[in-house]
Amino acid sequence: MRFVRYDDDQLGVLTDDGTGVIDLTDRLGLDGDEPLVEYIEGGYDAGEYADEDPDHDVEDVTLRSPVGRPGKVIAAPLNYENHIEEAISDRDITTDEWFSIKDKGYFLKAPSSVVGPDHGVELPFTDRRTDHEIELAFVMGSDAKDVSAEEAWDHIFGYTILLDISLRGDQDRSNRKSYDTFTVVGPCVTTVDEIPDPQDLQMELRLNGERRQYENTGDMVYTCADVVQYASLGATLEVGDIVTTGTPEGVSELSDGDTIEAEIERIGSMTVDVRGRDVSYADANVQKGGQE
Repeated sequence: MRFVRYDDDQLGVLTDDGTGVIDLTDRLGLDGDEPLVEYIEGGYDAGEYADEDPDHDVEDVTLRSPVGRPGKVIAAPLNYENHIEEAISDRDITTDEWFSIKDKGYFLKAPSSVVGPDHGVELPFTDRRTDHEIELAFVMGSDAKDVSAEEAWDHIFGYTILLDISLRGDQDRSNRKSYDTFTVVGPCVTTVDEIPDPQDLQMELRLNGERRQYENTGDMVYTCADVVQYASLGATLEVGDIVTTGTPEGVSELSDGDTIEAEIERIGSMTVDVRGRDVSYADANVQKGGQE
C-alpha cells in the first residue's frame, strides 16, 4: 500500500493507479497530527479499504510529507561510489578524507526542514550555491536499538523519495542541510511488502526536464539495513523516524523558478517547484554585537 498525508493532516492510501486518494482518517478514527505514526503504533490495518472508491483525486489535494515532524532525520553521507569520485574531484580531497559512514558516521537533519512535495523548496541566499540530491529514504515502523543488519529489515515500515537539499560552504553538514524546506519527502510511503528488493530500484531526477541523476540503489556502498544497524548503535531509532541513504552522482545547482521531477521505481514520482529569496548570505550572516 502507498500511504499519503494530505491537506489538514489526513491520512490516505493511493488507488492502484495512483490517481485517487482513499481517506483513512475518518474510516479509522485517527485524530492526531501525525496520522501515519498513529496508524503504525495503533496496529491498524487499512487493507479492507484498499479497493474502495477514492474520496479525492490526487490532483485536488495538497500532498505533505508522510511524517510531518519526525523525531529524527538520519542521513547517510557519501554512499555511492560515483558520487564519492565526484565529490573528491570537486573538493580536491583524497580518498582517505571523504566523509563515509564507516569513518564519520551519519549526520542529522533538522525535523523542521521537512516538507511535502507540494510545498516546494525555498533557496535561502542569492550568493550561495544550493544543490539537489535525490535519495531513497524509509520510515521506521518500530523502535530499533543495537540491531544487526539482518534484523534491521524488520523495523522498516516503508520506502519513500527524499530530496536532500544542500547549501554549499564550510559550515557543519547538518547546518547546511537543515534550512527550512531542505528535506522534501513524498509523495507517499510504499510499504515493504510492495518492494521486493529495496537495493534494486531505479532512481531518476530531472531538473527543468533534463536528466541530472540516474542510478540504481544496488550501487549503494552501505545498504538500508547497514545504515539502520550503524545508527541504532548510538541512538534508539523510533517509529516515524526518517532515514535517508545518500545520493548518486549528478548533483547540480538550483535556481529560482526551477522545477525538480524526482522518481523512484515502485514508489512513485513528485514534482517540486523551487523559489528564491532576495537575501544574500553576506548581508544575513551573523554579526558581532548585542546589548551593551
